[in-house]
Amino acid sequence: MRAHEAGALHGDIGNRGPAWLRTPVDVNDLVPQLWPRNVARGAGGALAVAGLDVRDLAAEFGTPVYVLDEDDLRARAREFRDAFPDADVYYAGKAFLCRAVVRMIAEEGLFLDVCSGGELATALSAGMEAARIGFHGNNKSVAELTRAVDAGVGRIIVDSFAEIDRLTALARERGVRPKVLVRVTVGVEAHTHEFIATAHEDQKFGFSLAGGAAAAAAFKILDEDVLELRGLHSHIGSQIFDASGFEVSARRVLALQAQIRDARGVELPELDLGGGFGIAYTTQDDPAAPHELAKRLRKIVDGECAAENLAVPHLSIEPGRAIVGPAVFTLYEVGTVKDVDGIRTYVSVDGGMSDNIRTALYDASYSATVANRVSGAEPMLARVVGKHCESGDIVVKDEFLPADVQPGDLVAVPGTGAYCRSMASNYNHVPRPPVVAVRDGRARLIVRRETEDDLLALDVG
Repeated sequence: MRAHEAGALHGDIGNRGPAWLRTPVDVNDLVPQLWPRNVARGAGGALAVAGLDVRDLAAEFGTPVYVLDEDDLRARAREFRDAFPDADVYYAGKAFLCRAVVRMIAEEGLFLDVCSGGELATALSAGMEAARIGFHGNNKSVAELTRAVDAGVGRIIVDSFAEIDRLTALARERGVRPKVLVRVTVGVEAHTHEFIATAHEDQKFGFSLAGGAAAAAAFKILDEDVLELRGLHSHIGSQIFDASGFEVSARRVLALQAQIRDARGVELPELDLGGGFGIAYTTQDDPAAPHELAKRLRKIVDGECAAENLAVPHLSIEPGRAIVGPAVFTLYEVGTVKDVDGIRTYVSVDGGMSDNIRTALYDASYSATVANRVSGAEPMLARVVGKHCESGDIVVKDEFLPADVQPGDLVAVPGTGAYCRSMASNYNHVPRPPVVAVRDGRARLIVRRETEDDLLALDVG
């Protein structure tokens, strides 16, 4: 592996890493798998996306700014739709949601998964058909459930016995029969960060399979006969590359399907295997293409159904990160460059953990490049950091940047479409950045930049 392909590296490397980390590299290279498909070096060596120079985007919209390659997002949505022609593909809105994105995924034929009243409001206000919306969440309020039922949401993924009781009472009161799936905690230890693994026993989501709660929840819904139980749901975590976790999950969930059939004579018609499909943040990541995922998942489900003598249920999946993550990069301006006694060079940008908390929260790795020019300078191993009052305010832990990087340069960080704007904060009273969609040489603002007036408007003291 060439040195520049290391991307963002794990650990505190500084200048003490192995020799290959200090090998001269071409810091102007772009690794295609890390960037939206319409990004390339353009005039003067600056990055261009869909024909627009990032220097012009920075001048018009300011920095930091999330730049969304609309054609890339749409193409990824179509790839999942085409790879799963006999399944329902739900875009997981928690990754990033705004009205423009709702319309994009609807136009590409996808369904939408939401997990809060605010996400549901956004979807409905953008014109998403309620019947094509699924509603997740481990603690849905009565108000949220009421809104979902009244809107005619297509399915609700129930997560607790208290929620089943709330929804059952609401359905009786309104004389309706909401469609539900039972979220099953299957006991799979996904190969991902602890905070985004969601199928092991000791966590807040779903009904335990091993403890019998999942079967009890299904039996309760069937016996009360108020809600329409459509099937079971399992989600093992996020940023998953290994299909073995899905295999174990499918085997255990389908065994529960068979148990329900044997106990109640009902064969549930649907199965949702969740999402969590990984993307490339550095060149060490090797995600599977949608058609390969479809092939693997279909083989797993078909095999387990045959083993349990079950009819193959209607499948659904929930990609979010895999659609929006690679379609966006964040553009920053460098403010200071600080060499710390030869240990490390800190490149400080005008954003940070307020627009990308994932490095601090999950120890996530990212890549970066100087975006406004090419450089003939020697590479240096740098750390890209933000402007916030936290030593953990790190955007990219370790990346090769040109030794002549300076204040006023633009730095672009790819793979920031998922969970960056969604989890953005106003830490240090910093307004959240805008989102700009670029297509066919034109840029449009789809989420405006917050202002100090926005912040002060909430302060009524």
